[in-house]
Amino acid sequence: MKCLLVTAHPLTDSLCAHLAEVAAASLAAAGHEVVREDLYGEGFDPVLSAKERRSYYGPAYAAEAVAEQVRRLRAAEALVLVFPTWWFGFPAILKGWFDRVWGPGVAYDHADDLGAIRPRLAGLKRVLAVTTLGSPAWVDWLVLRRPLRRVFKTAILGTCAPHCRFEMLSLYRAERPAPAEVEAFAGRIARHLAGWPGSGPEAQA
Repeated sequence: MKCLLVTAHPLTDSLCAHLAEVAAASLAAAGHEVVREDLYGEGFDPVLSAKERRSYYGPAYAAEAVAEQVRRLRAAEALVLVFPTWWFGFPAILKGWFDRVWGPGVAYDHADDLGAIRPRLAGLKRVLAVTTLGSPAWVDWLVLRRPLRRVFKTAILGTCAPHCRFEMLSLYRAERPAPAEVEAFAGRIARHLAGWPGSGPEAQA
């Protein structure tokens, strides 16, 4: 498959950067085509402009400033996102990527009566979110009830790519993980991606 790997961490020597390399190597080893998008490295501007926002409900979304990101998203059969969870939400740069790139006419269409939106990313078959959290697992699962997973599964992919398969791998207490924990988590990523199908009939099943 053609896989878009999006990373969102300001530090090039971060744990997320290491996990992104693991993901890239695993995808390549499985024979997938990997297209990388480092939001910080590319200097992506997460701020939705007045022109873009005004065009959300106009004849056409003004996506000129993010045309390259839109092209990569539209071409992707699979998407891997590697990012830290901060305050149980997306880093601002990643939230801005959704705001600006996943716009109307790109990821979805508005209904004529502004009711439920219509999905456009029918070609997106697989999505994996890889994230690190400083909190223990019980806070995310029992207190917050996994807010990012719910946003991904219901609000974003549920409306823009409802038929894609979504999965999430989370490394908890990630501020000072033991080397063995990092290695084990990296192994989970590698094993998970090794099981992804190709872009032939198996992927359409």
